[in-house]
Amino acid sequence: MRLNEDFGVAPAKLEDLKARILRLNVDLSLVEETFSRGGGKGGQKINKTSNRVQLSYPPLDLRVACQRERKRSLNRFLALRELVDQIEIKISPQTSARLREIERLRRRKARNSARGAAKRADAAAA
Repeated sequence: MRLNEDFGVAPAKLEDLKARILRLNVDLSLVEETFSRGGGKGGQKINKTSNRVQLSYPPLDLRVACQRERKRSLNRFLALRELVDQIEIKISPQTSARLREIERLRRRKARNSARGAAKRADAAAA
């Protein structure tokens, strides 16, 4: 896989991804890339083009698929970013921004759940 093509994203986002790849020592030559037709809504465009991107990274046995956008190049970027997120979670969980975000959401949901339970208990007692 090459990073020297135009993915249709801001240059800053591409540079950030390149920096993360270098920091994690990901060998892009080992990334296997396949394309297939997507599914779901989208009509004629989705049915005629192979814009679903599947990336696999055999050293860590990771697979990622992306069909979020209509452009194949943008789906390639999004899939690669997701793959790098998964690699970072496996290799270096303490530095993973994605894991921090998941933990923050989990704490917020637990706090809201506890508040709701307290309200229900107060309402039942009254």
